[in-house]
Amino acid sequence: MAVNLPETPSDAGPGPTPAAGHGPGGAPGTPGAPGGRAEARRRARGSRGRKARRAGRRPRPWWIEIPAMAAVGLVVALLIKTCLFQVFTIPSGSMENTLRIGDRVGVNKFAPLTGWKPEPGQPVVFKDPGGWLPPQPVDSNPVTNAATSVLSFVGLVPPKDDNYLVKRVIATGGQTVQCAGTTLTVDGKKVDEPYLHPGDDSCAGLNFGPVTVPAGYIWVEGDHRSDSADSRYHQRGPGGGAVPVDNVVGPVSAVVWPLNHADWFGWVGH
Repeated sequence: MAVNLPETPSDAGPGPTPAAGHGPGGAPGTPGAPGGRAEARRRARGSRGRKARRAGRRPRPWWIEIPAMAAVGLVVALLIKTCLFQVFTIPSGSMENTLRIGDRVGVNKFAPLTGWKPEPGQPVVFKDPGGWLPPQPVDSNPVTNAATSVLSFVGLVPPKDDNYLVKRVIATGGQTVQCAGTTLTVDGKKVDEPYLHPGDDSCAGLNFGPVTVPAGYIWVEGDHRSDSADSRYHQRGPGGGAVPVDNVVGPVSAVVWPLNHADWFGWVGH
């Protein structure tokens, strides 16, 4: 009895025409090729598995996440303090009423990096050139002392040694400054000072000059002229009372605290 055997691929007649660009059996992995559907299913399952693994990725534990965020915050604060702005506290009334005791001021440290130089009329913060401030008290508590040192280093609190002062630039290198009676002059021209503390005049009873400011120095005075130990009072010290430009941190751009006294003085002060 004759038995009809199933056809094998070699015995099969002409089949469907292969897709253009593929061999007779179609490219591996295409639905039309032998094993193509199985291969496609395997790839689809693998793709779904990868997506599921990505979607189900577990978050980092809080004991890793929080320190990492704190470290990033400290780095950002350090960059801001180093290159942009630094906060200083006003310790005295020498700049009243422009700046008051306890005010926190933002000093633009980026300006000197772009070629800025102090100009008359600008309030600036500068490092004590020597002998202007008494020795600063030292915190005897090692814990708070260490914490203050770290926060001061990254710029979140005012400098720990706090040997900085804030005054207004009156004259720069090469200019001649003089005060007589109630009139302040620079290079022989009267200086208009609308920022003076009420009741004060430009000399506040202390005549001086004429003084020629050395190159690379600035002559500074407080707005509260009768309550400011400034360049006028240190004429026997280094620089004849003038302050080296290299000691200047930058111009005061704003009062940032308290909010009821917040003020903006401009990118380089006014």
